[in-house]
Amino acid sequence: MLSVIIATHDCERALVRTLAMLVSAAVAGVVRDVVVADARSRDETGRIAEIAGCTLQVSTAPLATRLNAAVGAARGSWLLFLPPGCMLETGWGEEAVGFAEETELRGGAHRAAVFRGQPSPPVGHSFLGQALTLLGLAFRRRPGPEQGLLISRALYRQMGGHRPVDDPQVDLLRRLSGRLARLHSGILLFDDAAR
Repeated sequence: MLSVIIATHDCERALVRTLAMLVSAAVAGVVRDVVVADARSRDETGRIAEIAGCTLQVSTAPLATRLNAAVGAARGSWLLFLPPGCMLETGWGEEAVGFAEETELRGGAHRAAVFRGQPSPPVGHSFLGQALTLLGLAFRRRPGPEQGLLISRALYRQMGGHRPVDDPQVDLLRRLSGRLARLHSGILLFDDAAR
């Protein structure tokens, strides 16, 4: 049902973590395919994507162009944009599918969703530093790309996809602000995740 899209650049370890997390969702039929939009990584990112059976697109084009091309290669009617290196809480797949089905039952795919952010505090930071990191996330009003984005293909097209601006992922989230729901499932982004 879902096509997962991951934009990568020199992040082989982070990509392995996220692809491993997606295996059970693929087996359960939640994830239909994974498209990796790579910016010509010099490490083993592309090889890992190919070994895992992902659709690999390699380009030096700007991020917005790579993401729009990845959507064109995706097969699902719902798109899940994830950062490399993220881990989703158990049960995320059922919640994502439930959100998609409920949205379609209520008159079409007019809403999108992000996961509840839980960045991993850097190793070695003090308790106070970790607490401040988590408090900052809790009080942030606008979601960020590190929280993923679940959106129907129809709404993605209606919004004009990713635009060629400085940060196309933040731009799309801003344009979706009145249509965004926050899922209960958390997403954890590790500090070693390169973007």
